[in-house]
Amino acid sequence: MTARAQRVADQIQREIAVLIQLEVNDPRVNMVSVTGVDVSNDLAHAKIYVTVMNSLTGDSEQDKETLTDPGKLDQLEIEENLKALTKASGYLRTLLAKRLRLRAVPKLHFYYDSSVERGHRLSSLIDDALEADRQQHADNAASNE
Repeated sequence: MTARAQRVADQIQREIAVLIQLEVNDPRVNMVSVTGVDVSNDLAHAKIYVTVMNSLTGDSEQDKETLTDPGKLDQLEIEENLKALTKASGYLRTLLAKRLRLRAVPKLHFYYDSSVERGHRLSSLIDDALEADRQQHADNAASNE
């Protein structure tokens, strides 16, 4: 990506995040976070990566399972959010054109970004491994006494 395309992508990311929060009134769009934007070098298309935060509601054991293995309900929620954002992409593009000083505003394409989910899963695995290691050291120290 060229330097100009990167600057445009950063600006689009900031503006789209605000527009989704304030302007999209579709009830299917809940707690969507824009995690990244890739713009083609000719500035004709923008891939917008989003994460849906609804399934990450609490610290219960059931929610931890949701983080490690998203169920069908979570997948349906993600798909509904993406459908709603895709449907609103023309409207968002129009609003974006009013906020950006570009000759042509890129077409918006929305994609789910699972990197946050993978990060939570990896963090959970690391925490589990550290806890198992602590437990093993405690058991070894108790058996040596």
